[in-house]
Parts: sequence; C-alpha cells; structure tokens
Amino acid sequence: MPSTASGSLVQRHLAGRRCDLDGITKVRGVLVGHAQDEDALTGCTVVLTPNGAVAGVDVRGSAPGTRETDLMRPCNLVERIQAVVLSGGSAYGLDAASGAMEFLEEQGVGFETPFGVVPIVGAAVIFDLGIGNPKVRPDRSMGYRACQAASSGACAEGNVGAGIGATVGKMLGAEYAMKGGIGTCVAELPRSGRGGSVHVGAIVSVNALGDIVDPWTGTVVAGAYDREAKRFIGPGTARKAGMARRRKIGESVARVSEDVAGTNTTVAVVATDAMLDKEGANKVAQMAHDGLAGAIVPAHTMYDGDTVFCLSTGKRPLSRDRAADITAIGSLAAEVLAAAVVRAVRVCRSAGGYLAACDVPEAASDRK
Repeated sequence: MPSTASGSLVQRHLAGRRCDLDGITKVRGVLVGHAQDEDALTGCTVVLTPNGAVAGVDVRGSAPGTRETDLMRPCNLVERIQAVVLSGGSAYGLDAASGAMEFLEEQGVGFETPFGVVPIVGAAVIFDLGIGNPKVRPDRSMGYRACQAASSGACAEGNVGAGIGATVGKMLGAEYAMKGGIGTCVAELPRSGRGGSVHVGAIVSVNALGDIVDPWTGTVVAGAYDREAKRFIGPGTARKAGMARRRKIGESVARVSEDVAGTNTTVAVVATDAMLDKEGANKVAQMAHDGLAGAIVPAHTMYDGDTVFCLSTGKRPLSRDRAADITAIGSLAAEVLAAAVVRAVRVCRSAGGYLAACDVPEAASDRK
C-alpha cells in the first residue's frame, strides 16, 4: 500500500493498539449498530445516516447479493440514502434491510413523497450459512434491533453483527479456514483553507475466500492454516515467496475446494464528511477497492461478491480542486479499508470450530 500522511495512524490500527479515533463513527453524521444471534452465529450491521448521505457503490466480486445499488448510479434520480445494511444469511439476509426501513419510517426519515417518506436503504450480504445454524438468518426484526443499537460511539468489532459468522482462507477447504469478523478504521485528512480537515472511515465484514495479509509488511495474518504443521499454506504466502512457490500457489487457486466455492464475500462501507456528489462517491467506492486487493489474496474472485459502498455526509466542502480532493479521499479510503480488514481478523475470537488469529501462534507472533 502507498504511504501517506496518515501512515502512522493506520499503522497504529494494524499494530492492534486503540487509536484516538473511534472508527467510522468518527465521521460526522454516521451511526453504527450491530445485532446478532450468538448461538446461530449470524447477524447484521447497520450504518445509519439519519440526515441522509450521498451514496456510491462499486461491486467487484462475481457472486454478489445486494439491494438498491442501481439507485446509486450517478444517472439515477435519488441523491441521498439513509442507511446501508451489511448482513449475514446470504440472500435471506437482505430481509434485514426491511427492518431498517421500518425503523427509519418511524423516525420520519427517508425520501419524501406526497404520501409519506420512503427510507432508502442499501444492503449487501455475506454467505455465513456454513457456520452455526443455517436455518437462522438475519431478518426484519434483527435489522430493526441493529438500528435501535446504532450510535455515534466507538464501534464494536470482531465477533459482532455481520462479522459473527464470517470466515476467511477457504480456498483449500473449510478444514483450513480461519475466523473472520467486523473491523473498522478511520483517519483524518488534513486540508488547509476552506472547510478544514475531513475524516475518512471504513467498516467491513471480512468473509473472504482468500487469505488476509498485512499490506504494509506482506505478513499473513489469517488464512488457510494447517493446524498440524502450524503454518499458513494459502495464497497469501505468495507475497513473500519466490517464483516456484508462486506457481505452486497458482495451481491451488485453480483448484478451489467445491465445499467453499460459494461461501464467501467481503462487504464494506467507507464514509467521509467531505461533500461529494454521486459521481465522486462512486469514484471513492471504486478506489477503496484497492484496500481489499491490498489486504485480501486473492480478492474480487468469481466466488466472492465483494462490494464497497461510499457515503458522504457532506459536512465539509471540497476545495476548488475537486479532482485532487476526490483522489486524496479515495486513496485514504483504500488505506483505512485495508487497515479495517486486517483489524477485523486481529480482534475476532475463535468460534464455530474456526480458529482466530489470536489463537494461532504464527499469527499471534506477527502482531508484536
């Protein structure tokens, strides 16, 4: 990943130390809430923008499950949305967005029509039916509870919300996979002149087919792990490997285990208090995917539905050099998203028979 003025801040997140910011909720106008079933190991996470946010989205994976993404295209009418739901449960989990709509309607928040408000709620889902109870999925009630829990305080991370059933490193089969989770990160982009500094934050549910790699060091943090040999064996190890090893890993990529081929997807929201239009928000969502590509090996596969939303709460105007501002915000969005991905697997706990990074000696030693 490229270094920026925010590098020391991002590194502090990667080192597992709490920093002076609280995650994506440090972005003005953003609230986050989680709800989950601890026994069934599934849940949802809602990112609320009660005053509305200009939204963009970029879907790069080839197995997505989404809602209201077409509405976010620059050529379409509705400018602002009120929430994004990240959910487990595969396509069933899209029902959680109905609960968010119900909650927002009760608050009188949404797209105004002569006949009442229509809350605009985007959503994207991960496949977590292979862990816990596959008959229990996030539904309308769970989405509503996540909204009730939403606040501007520090975000819970790890085994919560849409991350409670997340797993990673599944390319060689479920027996080698590890636990994924929810992670968040935020950084400040200093600007002189009009408007002052802006915040750029990310929250992500990491449920990737591939391995999770610290993009600043090339070290595998979580992924396909051989419990007997006590070492990582997946594609993430190619980052520090020679050509012979890279070819061997390439062969493994071509033999994705059938039992996990459709069980993946990483979904995220990046947010900024900079004043973006829909074109700018879509560009930032596009650039933020570099963070997934930097921290997930491989990302955007045929077996993942990787999706990134961008929300702009519009509290800080852009400078006269709009293109430069969007480029800076998009670049920082990629960095904080990469940091959030790594943080998600660092702070999660073992569950459902899947080891977490904190319980794997090789991964634990890399944290020091």
